[in-house]
Amino acid sequence: MDELFYQIALRQSNYIGDITAKHLYNHFGSAQAVFGAKQSEITQVVGVGEVAANSILSQQSFHIAEREMNFIQKNKVQTFFYKDAAYPKRLQRIEGAPFLLFFQGNADFNLSQVLAVVGTRKPTEVGKRNCEQLLAGIKEYKPLIVSGLAYGVDICAHKKALALGLPTIGVVAHGLDMIYPAIHQPIAAQMLENGGILTEFITQTEPNPQNFPMRNRVIAGMSDAVVVVETARAGGSIITAELANDYQKDVFAIPGRLEDEFSQGCNWLIKTHKASLLESWEDLVYVLRWDKLTEHKAQQVQLFPELSSEETKIVDILRGGQVHLDLLVRNSGMSVSKLASILLDLEFKAIVKPLAGKNYILC
Repeated sequence: MDELFYQIALRQSNYIGDITAKHLYNHFGSAQAVFGAKQSEITQVVGVGEVAANSILSQQSFHIAEREMNFIQKNKVQTFFYKDAAYPKRLQRIEGAPFLLFFQGNADFNLSQVLAVVGTRKPTEVGKRNCEQLLAGIKEYKPLIVSGLAYGVDICAHKKALALGLPTIGVVAHGLDMIYPAIHQPIAAQMLENGGILTEFITQTEPNPQNFPMRNRVIAGMSDAVVVVETARAGGSIITAELANDYQKDVFAIPGRLEDEFSQGCNWLIKTHKASLLESWEDLVYVLRWDKLTEHKAQQVQLFPELSSEETKIVDILRGGQVHLDLLVRNSGMSVSKLASILLDLEFKAIVKPLAGKNYILC
């Protein structure tokens, strides 16, 4: 059997989530090896008890994996394992990132600029106009636009991105055997040519309420920043913004009138310092440093002749945008003192710049 078969089967075993699946994979070296282990060996892995071990060894998830493999082959579905080079690098750094992703389309998740645009399912005309003007303003930077394919702001962002020729990805809370809402099927079909549909959920997974916060963590995690166009005080957009803050991402919110229901969430995010006030697309470009030299500078760093292997490792981690010191320590495997020394050397070489709050970014 293909290793992908066992990866799907492992993740679909009862009591096995993304983090536990990663622990098991790292312990045994492959998903297939997990199924060949003894119960006593499996329960040595952190977070895995006898019930979970028995679920794995029962191989009850094999029929699910077989069904998925058939669907993948028949529908040209791309799969991305969390250790794959093509897996979204920004998302890869998050501990709870999906073990596996399923994708239909044509897109590079790891472009220099990736922006999430989210908001209410019932935007005002002003909100729609603000969304469209934002994307039109940043067109020259050719960002990947990420949203959730939902009614309202999400579909507005996808449509405008398509009209502008920008790649756009819809992250959905269900399997790839359906599109929800169904009315967005024509837009989803267009997105397959320049972007696509991404999910962590297997086929026959309905868009149940508990799936949407999971979907939102992918939207926030795979992006440089999240823009909240319009939202009420509670809802999915607020969850996405909160997650983005947890992931050390930039969050922007467009303010509105105090009495407007779908401005209250944006105003609250700004008031509580959970989002930067966004008055124009220029604000976003300035804060995110999306000047015209961004990609040229990245190429200069890539070709820099004096980088050691350790310096190159840090530079590669920082390519997705600003990263907190704690994440640098975790993802590099270096001690704090060692990392501090390397960061200082890179700063002297004008390759890395320190930011407030122990964050670092490429110059």
